[in-house]
Amino acid sequence: MSGGLLQLSGVVVDLVHRLDHLPAPGEEVETSTFQMTPGGGFNAMAAARRMGASVTYGGVLGQGPLSEIALQGLAAEGVAIATQRRAEIDQGSCVVIVDAMGERSFITHHGAEREVDLAHLRSISAAAHGFALLTGYSLYKPKSAAAFLSWLPGLARPPLLLFDPGPTVADIPRPTVANALARADWVSANASEAEVLTGEEDPADAAAGLAIGRSGALVRRGPDGCWLSHGGLTAHVPSFAVRAIDTNGAGDAHDGVFMAAMMMGFDPLDAALIANAAAAISTTRIGPATSPDATETRQFMAARGASLATHENWERVQPGAKDAPKEEDRE
Repeated sequence: MSGGLLQLSGVVVDLVHRLDHLPAPGEEVETSTFQMTPGGGFNAMAAARRMGASVTYGGVLGQGPLSEIALQGLAAEGVAIATQRRAEIDQGSCVVIVDAMGERSFITHHGAEREVDLAHLRSISAAAHGFALLTGYSLYKPKSAAAFLSWLPGLARPPLLLFDPGPTVADIPRPTVANALARADWVSANASEAEVLTGEEDPADAAAGLAIGRSGALVRRGPDGCWLSHGGLTAHVPSFAVRAIDTNGAGDAHDGVFMAAMMMGFDPLDAALIANAAAAISTTRIGPATSPDATETRQFMAARGASLATHENWERVQPGAKDAPKEEDRE
């Protein structure tokens, strides 16, 4: 499979604070580290690029200092931009609070990334891509949700659509979620999100339920790895033991690497194992977009004795793969 990744969900700018503990009401807590960096939809794109996949941002960019940070981040990773359209407001932001255990909390302000309309989506050459990624964040606000509700039913294959419902899934109207699921070829969710979608507490049962009627599903459970359901079979895919210091962006890394590995020719089971490795590595670093490249991931897995049935596909990552065009041809 080839064609690259089309990211449909928006980029925001993360303001990342690392704390020993969350403040009580009225308490002031000093942050030990601070980062201001692209996040949101950027994280999965960076993960896929570092694995050697071509990536295009199909979301909206705005105008202002946060939008410039987002634009610079996309350029640094070699991500193409699907359209020159710029919204008249700045990019949204997310305050990310990471505690001493590596867990994170979020305070979000939406901006240009939510200014998606049907005209914007119709301007994107989606068929040029192997995979498209849509998250629940794009369905959370009525305006962008309405655009996707109109556009998704007519989205031809390719691309394959991976839908990640995200932590806001319980707050998205059920018909909206159903519309995304109806077009999704793959679903990737953490265990809590998968339970919201299926009612199944057991991740294996949830993965099997989510896979019905589509290519497959992944249910992620952090250090316990993930459950993959594909072709009528459901399997546990183990993770790798690491000392996690920041779990922010680990799910995004998993999504981006899984799709990149699939496009490299790995079968879904191997792709899920590679994604587990990359996500584990990402938790050992501070920041949201900390997924490793293909070489580091390969060496990490080899050092831990992980074997892949399609290991020769690692060689498909070509030197200079990060040299991507800045803008794709538009319809």
